[in-house]
Amino acid sequence: MNVKAMSEGAREGDSYVLVTPARNEAPYIQATLESVVSQTILPRRWVIVSDGSSDDTDEIIGRYAKRYSFIDFVRRETQRRRDFASKVHAFNLGFSRLDGLNYGFVGNQDADCSFGRDYYEQVLSMFAANECLGIAGGVYYECVGGSWLPQRTNTSWSVTGGIQLFRRECYEDVGGYLPLSQGGVDSAAEVMARLHGWEVRGNRALVVFHHRRTGCAKGGIWKARFVEGRQEYLLGYLLRFEVLKQLCRITERPLLSGSVIKLAGYLSLWFVNAKRCLPDNAVRFLQQEQKGRISALRSKAVLIRELKTLVFGTELRTRRH
Repeated sequence: MNVKAMSEGAREGDSYVLVTPARNEAPYIQATLESVVSQTILPRRWVIVSDGSSDDTDEIIGRYAKRYSFIDFVRRETQRRRDFASKVHAFNLGFSRLDGLNYGFVGNQDADCSFGRDYYEQVLSMFAANECLGIAGGVYYECVGGSWLPQRTNTSWSVTGGIQLFRRECYEDVGGYLPLSQGGVDSAAEVMARLHGWEVRGNRALVVFHHRRTGCAKGGIWKARFVEGRQEYLLGYLLRFEVLKQLCRITERPLLSGSVIKLAGYLSLWFVNAKRCLPDNAVRFLQQEQKGRISALRSKAVLIRELKTLVFGTELRTRRH
């Protein structure tokens, strides 16, 4: 497919723009840059914000910005340590540089992943097929023990924050990303999107290779799991939903202990009745969704039990006699 023709044909309301916050991503960002500049449909604008990087990140981005006119490189000076809120502030700086530009979709593109040449073309086709779709993207694969495996949190109803592409109207309804210092930024955006009637879809056929394992940029896997539990409390997760979720994931690595530590993180805030980070109406909406999912699980369990009785019940009773 002719890249120039496709990019010229996607100049107005059906075009997309990207924002990439990057902090000390020198080992990974070149793969991301190569992936984006090779797309069959190029972004109308790609703002890359170096968030106080102290390695070779700026030099690498600068080389590509000189070669590709759609790349807008800006450096944000900051004394903050690397955290989720700082990343949102960097994203917002990049987003502000899109003022006055006409586009239909805006994406958060992480600086540590790579993907196929038609990735964004395929994501845009998801939007074209569903006018109610507000957030879309592929799924993360991460290198574990030398093999690329699907990220444990991949689902068809959610998109990892680093590859979320928003319909512009949805992003405006959501009000952008919340600067949550403990994380959960992408999940909060999805809750707000669904609250406003938008759908969220992840496409398992669109693989994105994530070169830095999720949650490990600031510490080990144990700390990451504890923080994830705190994130889910702050978002508004129901206690019984969190318990069920961790029971279902008890066989995931690290076996048993990962679920226990994550639940401990949740309970560390639950016991002190910490304030949730989302508006009350969003928390109620999320908890109502979770109650529905719990009811569906119960219904499924009852159905399976009834089918077993129907198929095997008479035979089992006959054998006992």
